[in-house]
Amino acid sequence: MATKRILVVDNEEYIQEVAKISLETVAGWEVLTASSGLEGIKKAENDQPDAILLDIMMPEMDGMTTLSKLQANPATQAIPVIFLTAKVQASDRLRYAQMGMTTAIAKPFNPLELAREIANALGWSL
Repeated sequence: MATKRILVVDNEEYIQEVAKISLETVAGWEVLTASSGLEGIKKAENDQPDAILLDIMMPEMDGMTTLSKLQANPATQAIPVIFLTAKVQASDRLRYAQMGMTTAIAKPFNPLELAREIANALGWSL
């Protein structure tokens, strides 16, 4: 089975680092990082990750706008996106689902559970 490649898009460097270490250590996945929506879109186009973890609240281009651009781009529209956010109320989750987002993982997340949450959301085995 090929190693999964995950793109983490978050403007907070420590979130990127914790997610990267967690996913590499627990699941053995390859993790790419981006610090902005624009950088995330470019990396998604070039590197074709198996999934994207996307922060909602980022400066310049927020996660909602980034998701819309990813979905509108033929090169990235098939990549599943999981929001990584502090905004996970029922109303937020409903809005995310209507946008075609797979699921949302709450911040702060448990680094030891992150890979399992992603795998469960996408139907992957660990």
